[in-house]
Amino acid sequence: MTVRVRFAPSPTGFMHLGNVRAAILNYLFARQHKGTFILRIEDTDVQRNLEEAELRITQDLQWLKLVYNEGPLVGGNFGPYLQSERTDIYNTQLNDLVALRKVYRCFCTAEILEDKRKKQLAAGLPPRYDRTCAQLSADKIKAKVSANLPFIWRFSLNESQIFEIHDLAKGKVTFDMKNFSDFAITRPDGSFTFIFVNFVDDWFMKITHIIRGEDHLSNTGMQAALYDAFAVKLPTFWHLPLICNQAGEKLSKRDFGFSLEDLKAAGFLPEAIINYLATIGASFEQEIQSLTELTKNFNFNHITSTSAIKYDLDKLTWMNHKWIGLLSPEELYNRVLPFLHRACPESTKISHEKLQELITKLRSDLRSLCDIGPLLEFLFREPIVSREKLNETFGPEKTNLALEIIHEHKNLLEQSTDSFLESIKSVAQQRNLKTKEILGPVRYLLTGKCEGFGIHDLFGMLEKDVIKKRLEKLI
Repeated sequence: MTVRVRFAPSPTGFMHLGNVRAAILNYLFARQHKGTFILRIEDTDVQRNLEEAELRITQDLQWLKLVYNEGPLVGGNFGPYLQSERTDIYNTQLNDLVALRKVYRCFCTAEILEDKRKKQLAAGLPPRYDRTCAQLSADKIKAKVSANLPFIWRFSLNESQIFEIHDLAKGKVTFDMKNFSDFAITRPDGSFTFIFVNFVDDWFMKITHIIRGEDHLSNTGMQAALYDAFAVKLPTFWHLPLICNQAGEKLSKRDFGFSLEDLKAAGFLPEAIINYLATIGASFEQEIQSLTELTKNFNFNHITSTSAIKYDLDKLTWMNHKWIGLLSPEELYNRVLPFLHRACPESTKISHEKLQELITKLRSDLRSLCDIGPLLEFLFREPIVSREKLNETFGPEKTNLALEIIHEHKNLLEQSTDSFLESIKSVAQQRNLKTKEILGPVRYLLTGKCEGFGIHDLFGMLEKDVIKKRLEKLI
């Protein structure tokens, strides 16, 4: 059997981390099994589709280096790969269901359905469609159609049936149709619902494994009935755990990092995002792994069956820091440069060689690419400093003593920076100040930060008159 999997997002906004994780795991599964990874855009919900979102999906996959074998832009033997271009296929399958008497017209309006739902809830009953329209006579149906009353097609479930699927994490999962309601195949405007078109496309595109979120579990039960109606073999499933925040709630737009766009803008590397989302909720002896390594090492035979996993931004940030450390100097420069130019437009005037040297020296301080702006802005703007900050870091007594020593020796800068530094270190030692307690305040006055570049590096970056002016700031 040739493995065929698909990533099937809707173009309704930015890709969220659940989408991204599904794409990654589908990709890894296909590559590990020498199968086919398909991109399909599920754009039948016209009211929710956003302009340019389809293009953004392909660009996001390209940025993540998740190359698909079939889909928009690259084509394939099972297209079209946009659901909006597959309406004729859906109509044909709907007509087959009509011929098989597996569906019926439902004329109930949204208001009627909502009233039924409220009454059922008030009576302590689960809200399900009561099949009112399934009982309509042929004459009543004909009269309603003649009157141009809007309707949808509903699939007629056999409540005595029980369907069984195989899930890679959960094993055998059964769905008793008595717990389900006749579900909609179409919408009032004539368009098709997710449940139906998603099933038809998986069938026609010969998908062998469906890897998607836990929130689709009930959809799988309904789609199992459709597979049965058309006498089609069920694929294997894997319902991925939902990604939750630290409070255990489903990740939402309120949570930083909810969307891939959040992380891209915040300077997270695609390598780190893939590494984190592929390994979250699992245990790996080697935590830092490339896409190639993950393809080889991911064990699809031992998958956790939990229904939710927690998103840990600290862990993702740690991985991002590790991946930044693995970039070559030239690659680091290329990745960081847009963030630096955005934060400090004046940096465009500095030579490539000088900037690469500065960026390389700061590599170990970068948790994300965005950190480069705050770390280097002292070169272009005079930092805002305060005695209170120094007091917090070194204590008032040592701060006063350090500033006094700096003031007493600042004129040595006219001779050389080495003379100045050696003198203040020597005097500080005599007055029981540690080296960091004298050089820390110097660094702070020059950069606005108590940690960062080495002092000698700083004195080589700034002009002598700038150094002198900044050292006098709190004196």
